[in-house]
Amino acid sequence: MNSHHQPKLDHGFLLTRQARDVSGSTQIELWVTNEQGPCQLLIYGERPVFFIDKQTEQDVSACARKLQIGVEIKNVALKSFEQIPLCACYCHTIRDAQRLANALKEQEVLVLEDDIRLADRYLMERFIRGGIEFTGTEQASSGYQKVTQAKCRTGHYTPKLNVVSLDIECSEKGLLYSIGLDSPMDSRVIMVGPPEPSETPVQWVNNERDLLAALVAWFEQYDPDVIVGWNVIDFDFRLLDKRAQWHQIKLKLGRAQQPMFFRSSSQTQQGFITLPGRVVMDGIDTLKTATYHFRSWSLESVSQELLGEGKQIHNVHDRMAEINEMYRNDKPSLAKYNLQDCVLVNKIFSKTHLLEFAIERSRLTGVELDRVGGSVASFTNLYLPQLHRAGYAAPNLHSENWLASPGGYVMDSIPNLYDSVLVLDFKSLYPSIIRSFLIDPMGLIEGLKLEIGKQSNQAVPGFRGGQFHRTQHFLPKMIEELWAARDIAKKNNEQAFSQAIKIIMNSFYGVLGSSGCRFFDTRLASSITMRGHEIMKKTKELIENKGFQVIYGDTDSTFVSLNGQYSDQQADKVGQELVQYINHWWQSHLEQEYQLTSMLEIEYETHYQKFLMPTIRGAEVGSKKRYAGLVTKGGDERIVFKGLESARTDWTPLAQRFQQQLYSLVFHGEDPSHYIREIVEQTQAGELDEELTYQKRLRRRLDEYQKNVPPQVRAARMADEINAQLGRPLQYQNRGRIEYVITLNGPEPKEYLRSPIDYQHYIDKQLKPVADAILPFIHLEFKQLSEPQLGLF
Repeated sequence: MNSHHQPKLDHGFLLTRQARDVSGSTQIELWVTNEQGPCQLLIYGERPVFFIDKQTEQDVSACARKLQIGVEIKNVALKSFEQIPLCACYCHTIRDAQRLANALKEQEVLVLEDDIRLADRYLMERFIRGGIEFTGTEQASSGYQKVTQAKCRTGHYTPKLNVVSLDIECSEKGLLYSIGLDSPMDSRVIMVGPPEPSETPVQWVNNERDLLAALVAWFEQYDPDVIVGWNVIDFDFRLLDKRAQWHQIKLKLGRAQQPMFFRSSSQTQQGFITLPGRVVMDGIDTLKTATYHFRSWSLESVSQELLGEGKQIHNVHDRMAEINEMYRNDKPSLAKYNLQDCVLVNKIFSKTHLLEFAIERSRLTGVELDRVGGSVASFTNLYLPQLHRAGYAAPNLHSENWLASPGGYVMDSIPNLYDSVLVLDFKSLYPSIIRSFLIDPMGLIEGLKLEIGKQSNQAVPGFRGGQFHRTQHFLPKMIEELWAARDIAKKNNEQAFSQAIKIIMNSFYGVLGSSGCRFFDTRLASSITMRGHEIMKKTKELIENKGFQVIYGDTDSTFVSLNGQYSDQQADKVGQELVQYINHWWQSHLEQEYQLTSMLEIEYETHYQKFLMPTIRGAEVGSKKRYAGLVTKGGDERIVFKGLESARTDWTPLAQRFQQQLYSLVFHGEDPSHYIREIVEQTQAGELDEELTYQKRLRRRLDEYQKNVPPQVRAARMADEINAQLGRPLQYQNRGRIEYVITLNGPEPKEYLRSPIDYQHYIDKQLKPVADAILPFIHLEFKQLSEPQLGLF
């Protein structure tokens, strides 16, 4: 073959995927980006396929004839998990395949894998994850490369993505005022109104219709790959879609001038957006997927927490009124505010490396860049192609016979105030159990074929009747590769990459234990969690054989009291010795008992010089997931609170400060009596009123609270009644956050406080519970310390 006939091979990174029916056949449209810019790949004639029981071939053909659907049934070397031989059933269009599969299911004919989307299957079977190599017929197109009859395979390419942050401002009725766009290519606000001077770059337009047209033109000119924002799909794009429909115009924001497609889920009302060639990433969803937690998810409070800066608007009480006011009388200020929201979102993405995180996750698992959650999809993408090559088709989702697996191991704690407590943690306990005990969906099916006893060396025992094949499995190796990649990422200090891997690795257990996954089997999940329980219990025994006391255990952490005061150095030495002893014990145990290599690794995590394990309120027994301890690191001291008041938002600032100080005194062996009296007296004297505010989220609409009405709802209803009287917009009808204070007349909103504060409430409900958790251990009682002193002196 002559060299000049070799088609040119291009590479790129996958942005979006879609498959549709086009004149009696299918078309897969992939958009990728590379150094030259965007590129549209069109793949024709890929036939949708699902699998059927070989014995039902005649029935399937008859059903297809009746529906007038052209179908080809092929023999394949695949069987179901129930060992039923299968055939592949090919249709010409996606619609035909769906109609036929649904008709067959109504006749109770076995249909497997009919729910795997065509574009996903195309990519998955070629192991294409993010990076892609392609060839095909190039056609000239303006602004992008178009390749038809494309052929694709896996590739390795890290993209440089063009990102724009988008934010809209509108009236309470949902009329658009302006659209902010911030990107390295161009930053501006497009705003309705007559031109006037402004520090912020503003493009003035005559009306809302022109505003939408200007947005489309901006996209056409600057051509971003990714659009980011805050609640950008459910709010900004939902409203843009609504206004475009009202004006009867198509928002051609996709590449190749394709219109945007917005839909809402019928159950949850959650919005989904399709923009061919562009990815839309919501800041809140992406942070959640990357396992970030914030006390509040408002842009204001996340920016304050991450960046130490917030928005321009001052009157939080009435943000809408201020926006309306600026739009009427001071448009340049509104433009500044609008653009600043865009800038904040870009800063958050950059600070948390969210885009790099999404790229790495896509490269590791093949899920779309904008996929929210997606752990089931990740697992399916990675597992299915390997399963097919091993001769199996995947099971269907079946949520009927759902048997929950036990959760993580939680030991009863031994309440006390301790000196020197060590925390020992198993490193990635569930992934290492999967690796050590060869836990795997196909391994379970293959393992169950083996008779234990006759070929006793063949299957590894699990729980609830599960057993696993020693050589036929994929998951242990998948985890091993991710684990190795994570070690490299950590060494190179690549946090986004390391975090992406950790989440994927840990999600594999969750997926196997979730009825939303086609590979769910209680024998799989239980063989992981129940093995975890066994490991934790045995580890406790090993530590206690060494003369120490295990005071608490939680999923993969063990808390060890050294029964005395140790310096950091002495404690570190004990910790290292325990870790070596335990790891070695598990290695030899797994080798002797099961002929397996142990991947279990316990690590020495922390030394608490003082440690409090409280009791459950009003009981003698120890609490779970609640403790506090004093740690010193290089001369710096800090108190770690877990599950106690100061870690939770529903406690007042007073309780949080009181706890911090009180624990500090007790941990340092000082008598806290004077401090407690002082705080109680200051509270009663009204000197601490600023610290008595509760902050609560309203999780439902106000009118939905009928039977029991919690204090935050009573406060919110009062606030909105007063708002209505004052002619101000209502604030709390539809969820939101409320700040309120408890008065002698019950809860009242902080902004409209009318009655005297109920100080006794704060002493009984905020100070007392904090004190009661720790004082009994030093033989003091809050009740005696808080009552007025008798005048004997």
